[in-house]
Amino acid sequence: MSIGTNIKFLREERKLTQEQVADVLGITFQAVSSWERDEYKPDTDKLIKLAELFGVSVSAIVEEKQKVFKTKETIYNWEHMKTYVKTSAKNFKLTNTLKAIDYAVEAHEGQKRKRSSVPYIYHPLNLACHALSMEIIDDEVIATCMLHDVLEDCGKSLEDLPVSDEIKELVRLMTHEKVDDSNRDKMLNAYYDELSKNPKAALVKCLDRCNNLTTMSWGLSRERIYRMIKETEEYYPKLINVLKRTPEYNNAYWLLQYQMESMLDIYKRLM
Repeated sequence: MSIGTNIKFLREERKLTQEQVADVLGITFQAVSSWERDEYKPDTDKLIKLAELFGVSVSAIVEEKQKVFKTKETIYNWEHMKTYVKTSAKNFKLTNTLKAIDYAVEAHEGQKRKRSSVPYIYHPLNLACHALSMEIIDDEVIATCMLHDVLEDCGKSLEDLPVSDEIKELVRLMTHEKVDDSNRDKMLNAYYDELSKNPKAALVKCLDRCNNLTTMSWGLSRERIYRMIKETEEYYPKLINVLKRTPEYNNAYWLLQYQMESMLDIYKRLM
């Protein structure tokens, strides 16, 4: 596939018109059309802007693709995951988790993961399944996995949550206030510092980051991916060390660290 073919494929995949691409780049739609016909090639600065617009690496635009892989947005059906978590909660008598599952499914109803058609509930269920697969049978941890985004994304309050005060506190710790360039460092330092004081909150946050890293290739722009890599490298070693010092999380800490570092290395190489 030529550069022009790659540009056309990525543009159409994101349901953008030539005019929309041209507006973002500050050029005419005829220029975009000439690129797609391989009459001309975009300059380096335009290639970088195209990569940012499409949320891909520059190499994804300029390299000739001899083979195209079919990708998946999800691996498991979310309803099957819900059944697994519910069955586990019943078997191990995780009473808060049973309440949290139904509450989270209702709270996130109609929401989708960024830039996809994937139901949002797939994300908290993935965290819960991840924890259970590592034999973390803890009602507070699994319930927090299910509820960790309902305050931030669903407009719920702590008083709304049908769970114990301990879980409400964990959900509060997980809830991230909006940040911008003027207060980002200050807010993130305070946020991760508070998380690091609670091993269960640190565990759920590491599970959350692992899942977000696995989906950011199609859910985030190139700029957001870069920011996610930097944030993970800066703040997550501290949380991993909290897990390392917590005897019941010894196996989990190693697996979570391995997954995070492996994903970061892959993204760095591809970017």
